[in-house]
Amino acid sequence: MAGLRVTPVHRNGQARLYVSLPDGRAVAWYDRDSGHVSLLLDDHRAEVLAALRPYVVGAPTVGPPPVPTPSDLVRLSLHPDDDLAPNRPGEALLGDLERHPGTHRLRTDPRRRELAAQQRAGAVLERLEGAGWRVLHSVPLPGAARIDHLLLGPAGVFAVRSLDTRRHRVRIADPLVTVGRATPLPLLRDARHQAERASLALAAAVRAVLLLVDAERVEGAPGAAPDVSVLTDGALPELARAGGVLKPADVEALYWTARDRRTWLRV
Repeated sequence: MAGLRVTPVHRNGQARLYVSLPDGRAVAWYDRDSGHVSLLLDDHRAEVLAALRPYVVGAPTVGPPPVPTPSDLVRLSLHPDDDLAPNRPGEALLGDLERHPGTHRLRTDPRRRELAAQQRAGAVLERLEGAGWRVLHSVPLPGAARIDHLLLGPAGVFAVRSLDTRRHRVRIADPLVTVGRATPLPLLRDARHQAERASLALAAAVRAVLLLVDAERVEGAPGAAPDVSVLTDGALPELARAGGVLKPADVEALYWTARDRRTWLRV
């Protein structure tokens, strides 16, 4: 595959080379200290090794990313201020509404509609926890951006953007999403970008999900964006029946990493 991009990253004293697809999704990284290539997408093994060949000295070991040991998990014990697990769905919007209530008298404050969508999506996601899933809400990113929901489970890791589409028709034409008669917005591009940032932060493959909350009808969704899952809130529980990507120990290790606010400071 042509076009794989190799990017050097220095973080926490580690020197790594990240390999990403042309659309920015990470597929592997090479740790210079250990000489190990961690593959996120095994079907790109040959292309990744070819892209890294000019930078690698000797014969690297190749395999999946290492799972943190119990001692690593102890080291991840969090100060309450850095723990994202207590965040409620729409945590950032709740805080914003408390600080700036607004003066919308003739129409509903759009922030409240967005909050209601995140709360409804969050309730559906939290019901998956009994099937081996973990979920975090309102994950902060540098620059005031946020991941509405981060879902981790047997089928992998998903950065979920919830969108208020109540009683509206939704049209999907990658990268644009049109809700009712509103102006089309490049929400699929934004969803990909957030998933890419999450992938770099967690050193794991993260898939983008655009969750349409209470949509009346969806046009153009199937196959419109192969690398972004466009789902309605009613279809979301189908993820609970998927698996075969992460073992329970992998899910827990990634969850402990993701719930640390400091994980997200440099992406």
